[in-house]
Amino acid sequence: MSDQAGATRADALVIFGATGDLARRKIFPALYRMQARGDLAVPVVGVARSGESEDAFRRRVADAVTSFVPEADPAVLARLVQRVRLVGGRYEHPSTFADLAATLEGLGSRLTVFYLAVPPDLFATVADGLAVAGLSPRARLVVEKPFGRDLAGARSLSATLHEHVEESAVFRIDHFLAKETVEDLLVFRFANSILEPVWNRNYVEAVQVTMAESLGMEGRGAFYDGTGAVRDVLQNHLLEVVTLLAMEPPASADADALLEEKVKVLKAMRPLDCTTLVRGQYRGYHAEPGVAAGSTTETFAACRLEIESWRWAGVPFFVRTGKRMPGTALEAVVELRRPPRLLFADGPEEPHGNLVRFRLAPNDGVTLTVHAKRPGPALLSRPVDLDVDYRDEGGDRQEAYERLLADALVGERRRFARQDGVEQAWRVVQPALDEPGPVQPYEPGTWGPAAADEVLRGHHWHVPEHLS
Repeated sequence: MSDQAGATRADALVIFGATGDLARRKIFPALYRMQARGDLAVPVVGVARSGESEDAFRRRVADAVTSFVPEADPAVLARLVQRVRLVGGRYEHPSTFADLAATLEGLGSRLTVFYLAVPPDLFATVADGLAVAGLSPRARLVVEKPFGRDLAGARSLSATLHEHVEESAVFRIDHFLAKETVEDLLVFRFANSILEPVWNRNYVEAVQVTMAESLGMEGRGAFYDGTGAVRDVLQNHLLEVVTLLAMEPPASADADALLEEKVKVLKAMRPLDCTTLVRGQYRGYHAEPGVAAGSTTETFAACRLEIESWRWAGVPFFVRTGKRMPGTALEAVVELRRPPRLLFADGPEEPHGNLVRFRLAPNDGVTLTVHAKRPGPALLSRPVDLDVDYRDEGGDRQEAYERLLADALVGERRRFARQDGVEQAWRVVQPALDEPGPVQPYEPGTWGPAAADEVLRGHHWHVPEHLS
């Protein structure tokens, strides 16, 4: 096994599950955009169970691109299609991997990215097949989330992969980690010294993260019913935003320094207290195709998190996520404490403290809510928003899968999950999996069950500024 797989540019890309939905919707459109920018310089080999010819597979690739990139340049698409090859066969058959090895040998590949765009229960089968064919020493494995279904499952999956490759050769892909808007949060925090003096328990009252979706199952009922909001969003996406808000400045911009600070936040986080967890399910969920009768799977989750670090001890982090909400948005709000003496309040109602609102989707940007004088003779204050809209800055914003594919090919690990971080995230939410408690109904188009307000203990939920 090579421990250098993360330090060298790969010379071939192999996609297992090349005729699947993920390849069609995300991978091939991303490869087209890389080709258009001149960032794709390796052959692409698809591996699939289908018995179609290579020409038919190339037509499939072209159809995927034109379906999701309507403005695709025919000349660029033609160059991409010429890169593509197909190895057909079942993943449990050694002959499939022997054919793949022969194809890679013919291409002169010495370090290959193997993208496992297949269900997690096939990861071990593919990893074993690569090992039998002698491909593991030159393998960089890209695996899609979920990384297990719980802490034990995450450890088991890691052990399976590590039988054949080192941790440095495992790239755990979660497209959320590569979103431009999520990385904007990281840069805004550490590139602006104005925030650092107040970014701690002495000045921050509370932090909220909301990830809302207006859609329901959209044909994913069978998958979602076996997953739920805690596994699908809370354990990964919401905890990722929390780590970016709470982490210490990394010692450098390299991958290990950044990932280490994220892991420290998760290690300092208490396991979820189920008395602060509210699970909800929108009315009509049971009528969704693929959903089991009487299912108690949650489509909404809200909870309180505690980080026992010097910077954040005593500051509550409130997170919530749900489907069939009033709109779609991802937003983080940092509430600063009120001034010690309220000189400019109007009547008994106290003004709120300043807010730093990170809009991560849609209309991404940052809003700082401060207080200014209210027009008129009285010396009273009113809230004023200082707003930055990142769309106004322009520039080419790459899709998440473009960045992740490019990173995997060059061995850049910064946007991928590390095993210890994955395990710590599962440790935090494990109580919600072991003793989830009841699920409470809520009406579609609302902000979840009324009990979600009880999580806040004197605070209130902030409605996202922009909904789509």
